[in-house]
Amino acid sequence: MTNVEITDQLKKASEDLLWMSESEYPFEVFLWEDKAPVTPEKVIISTGHSPGIFIQTTTVDDFFCWACSEEDWHGEEEKATVSKFKTLVDIIKSSLANLQVYQLGTVEIDVYIVGTTPEGNLAGLSTKAVET
Repeated sequence: MTNVEITDQLKKASEDLLWMSESEYPFEVFLWEDKAPVTPEKVIISTGHSPGIFIQTTTVDDFFCWACSEEDWHGEEEKATVSKFKTLVDIIKSSLANLQVYQLGTVEIDVYIVGTTPEGNLAGLSTKAVET
């Protein structure tokens, strides 16, 4: 797949999805012309954050685990949202290699789900999480 095809698929799959924490934020697709591999330092530089910012990493599965889990109490709307998140995760995993989730900051956290495209660039999704 080309970079354009990947970013188009990510945009379509993340459309109307909100990342829920203590606030709700949409996902934004990005493509960095930087070549892989991705490092915490590269993420900080590419996103314009200060070099000393707190950064935490996790896997895609761990990051999305609650969003992709159906609960007994879920109604049709919640089940549909879980299904959309599962589809998004499937597209992320099938489109990008060497995936990593970077969470920058504390309380108001900038989240970057970053992977390598077949063309060797870095791409993924960003959102925000609020955790007090």
